[in-house]
Amino acid sequence: MQHPLKKITVLWEDFFWYLRWIVLAIVATGIIFPLLMSAYVYLTTRDRRYLEARTVPSEPVAIVFGAGVYTDGTPTAMLADRLQAAVQLYKSGRVQKLLMTGDNSTIYYNEVIVMQQYAIRLGVPAEDITLDYAGFSTYESCYRARRIFGVSQAVLVTQHFHLARAIYTCDRLGVESIGLGTPDWSTYGQWTIFPYAIREIMATVKALWQVHVTRPKPTFLGPFEGIK
Repeated sequence: MQHPLKKITVLWEDFFWYLRWIVLAIVATGIIFPLLMSAYVYLTTRDRRYLEARTVPSEPVAIVFGAGVYTDGTPTAMLADRLQAAVQLYKSGRVQKLLMTGDNSTIYYNEVIVMQQYAIRLGVPAEDITLDYAGFSTYESCYRARRIFGVSQAVLVTQHFHLARAIYTCDRLGVESIGLGTPDWSTYGQWTIFPYAIREIMATVKALWQVHVTRPKPTFLGPFEGIK
């Protein structure tokens, strides 16, 4: 007859064996599911992502996503790259208008004014630039582009690591989109871009949840303004 203590020990060993596999399954799901979702978004947008301005089909407007500005009023390197790419599209006649969308959540931080001034210095007339001061996220920028500015077709301008999610999000919110991706890994190096790439995986899962399930309103809506 088996000793009671030995029987309890066996039961505990079985319990921890099953617990270990349950934990591993949960961890694996937490890793694999986001990767699969990111792959889905990446693959479904692959035919609408461009790497050179000269290959981008013509659209009425380019939407330029904010990417940070410094306290001295200059754009970060990533934002400058986006703005230069958008100006290329404008000067080549592939778009007629630029919609700058970014963060102006306080009086001390105004991405879109910096973006506008930079584009003007590169030769874009002020009358062809529209500003969205409440583009606090990709989702909110896309939502407001359709609802506030009446954009139904656009070229999205951002770094390539962000482009698939931006296209997918805008598409699902009513803006038929293609995108111009500015260089990232080759320009900034793996140690700079790697954290962005990891964050992008989780941001893609959030985007899918937002556009297919919750459809939250943006922080600010307001009256229709249209593109200048």
